[in-house]
Amino acid sequence: MGHATKTAKVGPSKDMPPLPSNFTPVFIRNQFMTTIPLPTKTLYPNGAGQRAIVTGSNTGLGFEAARQLLALGLPHLIMGVRSLERGREAAKRLQAANPRATIDVWELDMESYPSIRAFARRCREQLPGRIDSAILNAGLARLKRNTCASGHESTMQVNHWGTSLLALLLVPVMKEKANLQGPSTKPPVITVVNSVMSHLCKFPNKAQRPLLPSFDDDALSPFDGNDRYGVSKLMEQMFLVELCERVAPINGNPVINMVDPGLTKGTNLFRELPGVARFIASGFFNAAGRSVARGSATYINAVLAKGPESHGCFLMNSEIAPLAGYYYSENSLSALVWTETLQDPEFADAEDIVRSVQL
Repeated sequence: MGHATKTAKVGPSKDMPPLPSNFTPVFIRNQFMTTIPLPTKTLYPNGAGQRAIVTGSNTGLGFEAARQLLALGLPHLIMGVRSLERGREAAKRLQAANPRATIDVWELDMESYPSIRAFARRCREQLPGRIDSAILNAGLARLKRNTCASGHESTMQVNHWGTSLLALLLVPVMKEKANLQGPSTKPPVITVVNSVMSHLCKFPNKAQRPLLPSFDDDALSPFDGNDRYGVSKLMEQMFLVELCERVAPINGNPVINMVDPGLTKGTNLFRELPGVARFIASGFFNAAGRSVARGSATYINAVLAKGPESHGCFLMNSEIAPLAGYYYSENSLSALVWTETLQDPEFADAEDIVRSVQL
């Protein structure tokens, strides 16, 4: 396998000092002293563009982000959802935000590589014009180990492997669509939903080599659902930093950034918690969590207000923030994640894709 050259300049996240090891003051500031403004046409006078993709958009933060884009005047929304039935039901409710908008509901199962590739191919073949933004929101948090058809543990499959592949496949599609339409003052944007939990995970198997295959082996990496979610977001963050170092947001290439919506109540992300634990977690989320509307507003800021300065950056409270502490403390972790991800057979064309958009 060849090596696509690092050529792009990644934004300031990687050069910032890491967050403090005592996260409590940061958490208090984020959740109790920071108010994320809700999107309005005054705040975003240039509108939401002509077309946006939102994955996992039939519920929670994805649904609300889609609604907010439509309310800003988005004329065409593509919903990437696992269940077409639930997606169509959600689309009917979303239509009220913009009755004249076209809302397409497309199947996207992030546990399935063929589904991810089919979705990206459909974007290339069936969308006639520019894709202004893609919010990759679909995520998973499991309490028990589950293995997908891909052979990977499902939390890692959805949050790292599947999201990495979809982001990679969308880069040339969005570049092609942008260049067909002609020059624009604003590049398209891919915003990947990440999490501050990537800063806080324990990551007990960090010394394993190879690293990524160890997540699929309980003997090498005993499954801890609470930690696995954060680690999966960490792996995705490291992959995207490396991708952004190879793909500059010029000549139609999209800006790629990562957004943390903050602790948000009402998302149902941890729905697998057993009764008592779910009750306790619900009380904590209700007391400290942001509303879904405020959490989703961070997505809108990431795609509409952020430009090339955010390329490869982690956004917290809608501001550029440091990457996960492991980026700084674990020497060459991002390079290792990039290399091992590309060893998966589904990423066999990854370096060819990267080279094609470096031209």
